[in-house]
Amino acid sequence: MSSGRPKASSRETLAEAACELFLERGYESTTVAEIAARAGVSRSSFFNYFASKADILWAGLDERVGQAEAALTSGVDVRAALSRIGDDFAPDSLALALVNADAMGLEEELARESASRRGRLAHAVAKALRARGCGPLEAEVAGAAHGGAVLAAIELWAHQGPGVSPLADLLAAALDAASPTLVGPVRQLRVVVRADRFEEALAFYRDILGMPEQESYQGDHGARVAILSAGRATLELSNAQQVALIDAVETDGGAPSEHVRVALEVADTEQAVAAATAAGADVEATARETPWRSVNARLRAPADLQLTIFQELGRPADR
Repeated sequence: MSSGRPKASSRETLAEAACELFLERGYESTTVAEIAARAGVSRSSFFNYFASKADILWAGLDERVGQAEAALTSGVDVRAALSRIGDDFAPDSLALALVNADAMGLEEELARESASRRGRLAHAVAKALRARGCGPLEAEVAGAAHGGAVLAAIELWAHQGPGVSPLADLLAAALDAASPTLVGPVRQLRVVVRADRFEEALAFYRDILGMPEQESYQGDHGARVAILSAGRATLELSNAQQVALIDAVETDGGAPSEHVRVALEVADTEQAVAAATAAGADVEATARETPWRSVNARLRAPADLQLTIFQELGRPADR
């Protein structure tokens, strides 16, 4: 045992000893007895903390996966249940193994074990969605997408260097990528707007704001409709007090929220506002950073829509 190593056993001491040996000798050539000896504990003490050699790498994540499975079973929203996996996730032996898989001889082991965790999450998500009225095909596809999103975020987080950015932020982005497959009894949110100056409105939303045209139809007597994609759809319900709070933060008091206000997330608020105003939109409130870590501006846009253009800044690195 190297000098200075604590004699009292702990999960951290055993994990550190195991990773040292995996780097020195390779995963397959390292035994539980050798890990215990390096950590300065008995072989039997090892099993007070870990069920197996593989458990050293996966125990931390497995605890969180188990919590997510329980949350989904109890009716917690899919995104909320999976997001908790990333909360305060600290660099551990799994992150070290993902980065040093080749040196540790862990490629096959990690691929096999990662697939197992993806499968557990996929099954839990699909089961939860079926219980909430989602069709079997949609549920299975959504489950696979969300299970893959969690593991992909963890792997990217490890390779970026744990601590460079919170796992929670990468996980949120991964779940955004998976969410188009997530459907329930309500399959789509569509905002229907009367646009008397149809061509102007179509050019603004499709060409200026960049919302792709998914479908368009023409009917009798000049009837026209275009359906534009707006990314992930959500419905935000706010009471009067919350609306007043939003107005106080987002405006200077001269452009109160209407009963329905459309909010569009963009990559850069100032660029989007500049393009929108050049195309004829009027600024009701200039861009400003909000306490909830976004940059918001309020516009009066074609078809007489009140728009909030917002850019998510993400969470502070120390949160």
